[in-house]
Amino acid sequence: MKDMQRLLEIMAALRDARTGCPGDRQQDFHSIAPCTVEEAYEVADAIERQDMQALRDKLGDLLLQVVFHARMAEERGIFAFADVVQVINDKLLARHPHVFGKVTFADLYEQKQDWEMCKVGERRQKSGNNDVLGSVPTGLPGLTRAVKLQQRAARVGFDWPEMTPVLAKIREEISELETEITCGAPHTRVVDELGDVLFAVANLARKLEVDPEQALRGTNRKFERRFARVETELANCGKRPEEATLEEMDAIWERIKHDET
Repeated sequence: MKDMQRLLEIMAALRDARTGCPGDRQQDFHSIAPCTVEEAYEVADAIERQDMQALRDKLGDLLLQVVFHARMAEERGIFAFADVVQVINDKLLARHPHVFGKVTFADLYEQKQDWEMCKVGERRQKSGNNDVLGSVPTGLPGLTRAVKLQQRAARVGFDWPEMTPVLAKIREEISELETEITCGAPHTRVVDELGDVLFAVANLARKLEVDPEQALRGTNRKFERRFARVETELANCGKRPEEATLEEMDAIWERIKHDET
């Protein structure tokens, strides 16, 4: 607690109107929001790389973002850091009645159902309506938000119970995209159909219980690793990628894929 209080004091000093840091004083919620998102992604990246030293550092950076936002809110008389802590404390207590109360669940599924109902109740209390898809943050990455929307719809029964129609839907959407491309449809139509393909793929990821953003990040890293090897092999032949043909690079790529499998 002493270290936490020190962090709050440091942030207050950085934001001081007379003696604070000019760069920190000029920040607001909107200017810092992208940094907050970036720090969260860097935490996820450290976890995926299993770099615990980096994880410790990045968690500190993310905590700084929370403290920064809370300090700006306190300056406006909206809320303080202590209020942020109180809200999450209350939320955790309410969502874990089997730990902090006398409720007993038959199994993990029943516990998850209760958790979801708690969240639904909280959202309705905040919004004052029964909008199923309400309060899904628009600032989420597209694939993540697609999964969130699909999860909300699934809770009220708008979901395929089996995997087969999900796969069929992906094939259907790809076919429709191919048709639009082939017939030279306007770019907006192509974009719309491509969005449908991605939304359907996100639904498959949800069904497989796979985080599509994490899966894509893994594929991105794989692409980077393999392309770096392509560059290395070309360099060994005295070539740069721009000096090689597609056939040459593709042959190296396929050889690398074969070596990795």
